[in-house]
Amino acid sequence: MNTVKVLIGWSGKNYSASVAGDYVNGCVIVTEKTIDGVKKTLKEALDFHIEGSIKDGDELETWLINGDYKFEYSFTASALLHSLDGVITRAAISRATGINEKLLGHYAMGHRTPRDAQRQRIVDGIHTIGNNLVSVI
Repeated sequence: MNTVKVLIGWSGKNYSASVAGDYVNGCVIVTEKTIDGVKKTLKEALDFHIEGSIKDGDELETWLINGDYKFEYSFTASALLHSLDGVITRAAISRATGINEKLLGHYAMGHRTPRDAQRQRIVDGIHTIGNNLVSVI
């Protein structure tokens, strides 16, 4: 099974998802209010794009035409932080990561973009919080 890499971002008041690459002959981009919604809409949009590409006679990978793929989602820091709103406070994420809460807010709003190492600190901090919650008996 092949992997279709999807980037989920935050754009204003919606999540966005995009797939790009030679194997799709262009790009597919959608927006929705929820993560589940953006994933569902992206699948529908990719199916529509594949159908249109076939009708147009565009060459596509056989695995893509046959649906022999799975999605691999990657979140921007902004989308990741927004996805946790109402679940984990930014203060908790700040304590777990050592990143200033105000800076996390800038990342969430898209005013600043963290370097890869800083984004990884956020992910690791969220995992730490999750592991602490799972360890409760």
